[in-house]
Amino acid sequence: MLNLRDINKKNICIIGLMGSGKSIIGKNLSNYLNLKFYDTDKEIELKTKKSIDSIFKEEGEPYFRKIEEKICLELLNYNNCVISLGGGSIINNKIRKSIKKYSYSIYLNVKLDNLLSRLKLSHKRPLLNKSTDKRETLENLYKDRQRFYEKANFIVNNDGNKFEVLKKIKSQLNSYERKFIHKE
Repeated sequence: MLNLRDINKKNICIIGLMGSGKSIIGKNLSNYLNLKFYDTDKEIELKTKKSIDSIFKEEGEPYFRKIEEKICLELLNYNNCVISLGGGSIINNKIRKSIKKYSYSIYLNVKLDNLLSRLKLSHKRPLLNKSTDKRETLENLYKDRQRFYEKANFIVNNDGNKFEVLKKIKSQLNSYERKFIHKE
């Protein structure tokens, strides 16, 4: 079983666009690895006692990003856990530096059409809710964030079966651990 200390990391973080499956994959991975699971969006809602959508509507995106930064930096400093980061958290330089320093990062890449299909009925996505063209919004978000997502330690496609994705992640973690230990 993976020992994060063996790879000189405190935690595993899951990154990707909204609808990429970060929460589902993160929760399943944490169960498999017997690690605690945190979803930064859920933590924000718990601490503020408001939904993400309400925070965006009432306080605006800059206010949300400040709270997100504080909570993400706190969680990324935790040990032995899997953290699902909000899709936009990666645009924050402090969060990116913390990911690089403390986390083994996994980017869940999903094709645009699949994201649109997954998100078409969602009303909990403030950046999509205010949009008249969801495809264009997702394309722009991807263009803005792609260069950051692609710096992850591991990139995996999450268009298909979650069990296959988890299998690939588990295999990659085991392989990474073996390589890291042999380097020392």
